[in-house]
Amino acid sequence: MKDQTRASTRSRRQHERKFKDALIAQSLVPGASVAAIAMKGGINSNLLFKWRREHVRLMDDPAPTTTTLLPVCVIPDVDPMPMSQPSAPVGPAVNRSARPCVIEVEIAGALLRLRGAIDETMLGSVLRALRQSA
Repeated sequence: MKDQTRASTRSRRQHERKFKDALIAQSLVPGASVAAIAMKGGINSNLLFKWRREHVRLMDDPAPTTTTLLPVCVIPDVDPMPMSQPSAPVGPAVNRSARPCVIEVEIAGALLRLRGAIDETMLGSVLRALRQSA
């Protein structure tokens, strides 16, 4: 059994960003052997695969640069012939503080109309889903 009272002197190696980027670039060349590039660089191939995954993830999902605010117009509901839609939403329980209203949102040519008592959490879920699908 190992002596656990003695502290380990091994620590993780910290690689410079230039070194990582160079190996990642070499490994992304079509036909390149990741294992050979890793061995030449003196690292384990699993580590290079991890760096590649992180690189691809960052390239696919860059941080948003700006937020765009859209104009909103609130129009009172004076429809003489209301649509035959239920005034209360179908689904989870409505927040007690929610008030009956109409919300219209136009996103990418589609019109989303919400009528009745609208729960903030439900509205947030719907808007997040629309943002992800756009």
